Order: sequence, then structure tokens, then C-alpha cells
Amino acid sequence: MPELPEVEKAARQLTRAALGKTIAAVKTIHPSLKRKLPPARARAARGKRIESIERRGKHQLLHLDSGDTLVVHFRMNGDWEIGTTSDALDRFARAAIELTDGTRISLVDRRALSSITLDKKGSSSLPKLGREASDISLDADYLLENLKRKKIAIKPALMDQAVVAGLGNIYVAEALWEAEMDPRRPAAKVPRAQLEKLVAAIRLVLSPKKRLPGRYTETRGVDRFAVYDREGKACRRCDGIIERIVQAGRSTYFCPGCQRG
Repeated sequence: MPELPEVEKAARQLTRAALGKTIAAVKTIHPSLKRKLPPARARAARGKRIESIERRGKHQLLHLDSGDTLVVHFRMNGDWEIGTTSDALDRFARAAIELTDGTRISLVDRRALSSITLDKKGSSSLPKLGREASDISLDADYLLENLKRKKIAIKPALMDQAVVAGLGNIYVAEALWEAEMDPRRPAAKVPRAQLEKLVAAIRLVLSPKKRLPGRYTETRGVDRFAVYDREGKACRRCDGIIERIVQAGRSTYFCPGCQRG
């Protein structure tokens, strides 16, 4: 599932392929994307230059020289495929941005849950977003203020994009493990000192180079994470066994042995 690190990587890939170039066409292929961006509306992007590309939370924003903005959300498993207009289109391509230099950027998504929309100049379809998980301004005081009225557990509270933008199920679970915090703890009752520890944990899990040796592997395989998707396996910090529970309809992985804070 694409979260902040994956979407940031995708935005950098998109920047290398498209920044400063002119759009020849934006094509929505899957019916669900056509409903969000009908062909008639997509034509407004034709001939426009991509002036800048920005990531906001899990969204990618392509700012055009007309003042309009293409807004892309990968959702569960969307991704970019960079190629040329002469290449065969991927069978799971749901939309495509074709550039006048022959580059084609396909939005590939097996489940067809991703979206692409065009916001006219002066408007925005983005939901309310909190501070970026990677922003230095995300600190204990900010979390204390934004969690104090939450009547839910800390895990789903951190997944609320209006509280912290960019975090999702995987990295919240990892951060709570690093902070040794019980994911079931009421969000409003976490003291400032523990929120400081949590902020440090968020920064750690979002920065792979800073991760502690032995807790993570950098290969894309089983046990890539410390707790996520490791139900029934030994904790890498204590003698506990990783458990899985369901919170707000999502799986939560944690170690009851050391996540007691």
C-alpha cells in the first residue's frame, strides 16, 4: 500500500519524467476514473506545461501553467509506469498522461481504486490534511493539541490524514512499535513525553537509513518490517510474539510484550 515514502519516491520519478514538459493528452481508461475525469474535462490539460510537481500527504499534484492542477491519488496499490506512446499499454493501466516529447506516464492499478482529477485554478479537491509526517514542524505539541479531543485509539487516530498527512497502516504500526506504545491506548490520554518519543519513532521509520541494525531488512520480502504482517512471529526486541487485531476495519500488528506504553 503506497504511503508517504512510496508516494514521495513516485513523485520524484514523475518529476524526472515530466517536469517542464507539455501535455499532449490525458486519457482516463477505466470507467471509475472516467467518472472523476471525463474526457471533455481532461482535454483542458492538453497543451499545458507541467510547471511543478508536489506531494501532499498521499496525493501527487501536477501544477500546470494554466493554474489548473492534476491531482493523483494511488490509494491501495496504484503506481506509475514510465514509457513511450509507442509502447504497449499495461493491461492494468487506468489512466495515461501523454507528453509532446513522446513520453507516456501510465497510472497502473490492479484494483482500479486510484484516481486522477483536474482542479481548476483557485479550487482544490484535496481533503483536509494535517501536517506532513516528514515535516520538522510535526512535534509533540502539535500532536497533543490535535489528539486531545479524539475518542479513539492512538493507532486509528494517527491514520487520520487530517491529523498527520502521509501516514498509513504500515508506518503507523511500525512507529508505534518503535515507540513501545500500545496501539489500543486512547489517543487523548497519551502524555507529551510519550508523544515526543512517538514523533522520533515516526521520523525513524520514514527514514530507512536511520533504522537500527537487525530490526529491519532492506529487501522486498518477508519480514521487511518490524511488526507489520508478522503475526505469530517473534518480536525483534523482546521475547514476545507479534499479534494481530482489527482497529477501525484495518489490521493492526503489535507486540503485547513490549508495546505497553
